[in-house]
Amino acid sequence: MKKSILIISVLVLALTSCKKFMDINYDPNQPAADNVTTDMILPAVEMNLAATYANQMNIQGGYFAQIYAHQFGTSNYLDYSQFEMSATRSSLNWTQLYQRTLMNCKTIREKASAEEDWGTYLAATTLRAFAFQLLVDCYGEVPYTEALDPANLAPKYDDGQVVYEGIIAELDEALSKASASATVVTNFTFPGKNAESWIRFANAQKLKMLTRLAAKKDVSAQIQAIIDEGMLPQEDVEISGCWSQAAGQESPFWAEEFSTLGGSTQINVIANIAIIRTMQPLDAESNIEYSDPRLSAFWETNDADEFVGNISGTNNSTAGDGFKASHWCRPKASFNMPVYLITKAEVEFFLAEFFAKKGDAGSATEHYNAAIEASFETAGVAGADAHIARYPFNSSNWRESIGIQKWVALSGTNCFEAYTEVRRLGYPTFGKLSGAQMFKESGDHAIANYEPGTLHTPYLVSGKIGNNQLLQRWPFSENSQARNASTPSFKGYTTPIFWAVQ
Repeated sequence: MKKSILIISVLVLALTSCKKFMDINYDPNQPAADNVTTDMILPAVEMNLAATYANQMNIQGGYFAQIYAHQFGTSNYLDYSQFEMSATRSSLNWTQLYQRTLMNCKTIREKASAEEDWGTYLAATTLRAFAFQLLVDCYGEVPYTEALDPANLAPKYDDGQVVYEGIIAELDEALSKASASATVVTNFTFPGKNAESWIRFANAQKLKMLTRLAAKKDVSAQIQAIIDEGMLPQEDVEISGCWSQAAGQESPFWAEEFSTLGGSTQINVIANIAIIRTMQPLDAESNIEYSDPRLSAFWETNDADEFVGNISGTNNSTAGDGFKASHWCRPKASFNMPVYLITKAEVEFFLAEFFAKKGDAGSATEHYNAAIEASFETAGVAGADAHIARYPFNSSNWRESIGIQKWVALSGTNCFEAYTEVRRLGYPTFGKLSGAQMFKESGDHAIANYEPGTLHTPYLVSGKIGNNQLLQRWPFSENSQARNASTPSFKGYTTPIFWAVQ
């Protein structure tokens, strides 16, 4: 595995004063608190979040949502491919989010509040909410009400619903103080823009969490208020324009899986048969029936100029030519690829879900169509109308319509959110074929009858998961278990998070 934490110390941007803050190993909390300012810390928060969310969490989510599969010759992510997550493996994410992202957000919020800098306060609160949401979506229960207090070495774990409700309230409080024209200190998400962009991002974050919270309580009035305000993102929220083709300065996923600047040529991540056969279904004669135009934006073709995906849970063998890296598709990536925090397509899918639950099929259809159109726009391809005609919104089973199309859209932008939404909505479901039924030593897997829009039990699946089930939650971080006496007993790998379909 390549180094997971980017060291970005000499990136030259228009914001040249931020050079040292692009080094996410620089911890602004180490100097005396009086010597640091919010503009010194916010860029580091963004880079820490990007390095976690767009790298390891993206990879983990990609395997668990069957967007990615494992390439023979390495063992780096074979456990993920088999739906396995260990306490050791999750420790990096835990440490990065708590010790760097959240601790620094706390410092920014304290300083910005003291200075009545409400635009910066909102930015830090939004990123804090984002990080806590990720932690809940992984573990279910996390320290929140007692978290981030250096004097408390054993903060209690709060229920995920409590955390969601708490951070939504924090967003409401920050939004009430920040005007659209308020300034925000140096940052990479919306460089040079005022707080209006952060208000729209904060509202999108609220919409996401409220939609998930709706599994437990009626939040329709709060969602309607966001819609009525009309302050949702008009474009993808992304960190872009700050990456460079130099060691330690590349976009996180590229740096981990594609860059050779560190001397590695190892190939780990390839396409999964589930996503490829959904985006390119075959007819009864195994001919291509339809090809989603986003395929070429999301995936590279193999050496035969074809889109081919592998089965989950295999490390294969050396038999045959089918296991050569060139046989499979790889994700399309670049050194300057954006880190998507939330896309316009995601926002539209959440709105479609809201109206579907209300029984307003017309508005739900409108937003479902807009979500697909936005996904095609982000991918930079035409053909949204034809895709919508092929997969029209089904109001009688909106979970299936939204679930499968959101999974496809997120496969090219944010695999962790795809994994979360598959668990929450219950789609795609598991199909009739298992990995064991499809696997062949030659690499010429028996996939002709693979049902588009379905998942499959990995060829070798973790015994903690079993057949036709997803990994629903992760074991608590090894770091927390070793240091926090309040760490609760693990509820089990197949116990859903509070927002999941039951």
